[in-house]
Amino acid sequence: MSVIDIEDLSFAYDSDPVLENINLHVQERDFLAIIGPNGGGKSTLLKLILGLIKSKKGTIKVFGKTPSKNLSLIGYVPQNTNVNTDFPIKVIEVVLMGHVGKKNPLFGYGKDEISCAMGALSQVGMQAFAQSKIGSLSGGQRQRVMIARALCAHPKVLILDEPTSSIDIKGQKEIYELLKLLNQSITIIVVSHDISVILEYANKAAHVNKQLSFHDISDKKKTFHTHDNTGHFCEIELLQMLGAVECSSCDASDTSTSSVTNTNNNSLSEPVEGKSKWRETK
Repeated sequence: MSVIDIEDLSFAYDSDPVLENINLHVQERDFLAIIGPNGGGKSTLLKLILGLIKSKKGTIKVFGKTPSKNLSLIGYVPQNTNVNTDFPIKVIEVVLMGHVGKKNPLFGYGKDEISCAMGALSQVGMQAFAQSKIGSLSGGQRQRVMIARALCAHPKVLILDEPTSSIDIKGQKEIYELLKLLNQSITIIVVSHDISVILEYANKAAHVNKQLSFHDISDKKKTFHTHDNTGHFCEIELLQMLGAVECSSCDASDTSTSSVTNTNNNSLSEPVEGKSKWRETK
């Protein structure tokens, strides 16, 4: 089932083009990872999907309708959600904010809303912290709460913008393992600079830098000739396939997998530590 359909989409701020001829089709229970340089249009693409801005050229559909018609089906976790650690708000109250728009918080929340919020906390493993102050939690725990807030509205698509920024390595792993679990029932779209995340968790990948390069990477062994049975991948190879960088270190002697280059010859600004670096993902 098609969840998001974008066809021939272009967008500009005044006369400054940001996105050109974007085509993207996201299917039910996809785990799509989006990478690209700062200023390449990733945030603009998310805003278009969320219906926060409109394009004058091309079409974008969410479950067959314009984004504004199906906003209730999308959960969104923004980047670096600011939390005033001194403000005495409880975890359960933060999650209940996911009902804002459906329920006027001035009149309080009923048993159904509270039950829903507790269910969302249970999904992310934070039910035991429901009565804790949000400021007392670690960065990883707070991010779980923000995911629970997005889940409170029972979305069919969960969009996250850099969900593990400012979180330690252990917390990052836990967040992505959680998203992997949630992906069994909902579609996940993640904007991330962590290439290893794409290699380990995503089944689809897109590089956005004004234009979009898209690839199905669900079969890692078939897609990457540098994949072996121990779970190693070459990050450079993925970037090359997405049209981001030239791959000079990967063994390209295996011609069974052809890399696809971006016709714009765009370059990716994210740091990649060493052209011959290998990352163990298991």
